[in-house]
Amino acid sequence: MSSNKLFYCAALGLLILGLGLSGCSKKSETAAQGGTEGAGATESLESPDTGIMEGRTSGPMVPVYFEFDSSKIAGDQVKRIETNADFLKNNPDINIRIEGNCDPRGTQEYNLALGERRAQSAKAYLLSLGVKANRLTTISFGEEKLLLFGHDEISYAQNRRDDFVIVK
Repeated sequence: MSSNKLFYCAALGLLILGLGLSGCSKKSETAAQGGTEGAGATESLESPDTGIMEGRTSGPMVPVYFEFDSSKIAGDQVKRIETNADFLKNNPDINIRIEGNCDPRGTQEYNLALGERRAQSAKAYLLSLGVKANRLTTISFGEEKLLLFGHDEISYAQNRRDDFVIVK
């Protein structure tokens, strides 16, 4: 390669590198200043009509999550269902549907049955905490209404849950 071609290749490489670095620098400055250049309008993640905050659960209630192949409400999930019970006892005109969900592992039939056991477990727990039975309905979606579609433990864990949805 001649020295002219080598010079031009080196100059072109430095130019491309310089443009790339200056582009990154500008974006970093904009982000650091809290700018939203090119991001469009800011949208809320909460639905104004239903108050849904986490998963498909109507706020201020929270979903209850389950271990793999389990319908037992355990550990820190006890506090979550107690939060839901407190909300329901303080709002006696609200009825809810408890939706049992599963991760996509297992057969469709198995997951529908597991989702039903999860929903029934939450209903029984709410009843034991003083919520009236006529205010609670259950349904199992099994693996049909996934929140996360990944094939990793984080996605699976988010899909193993009961949602608590206010019904009119």
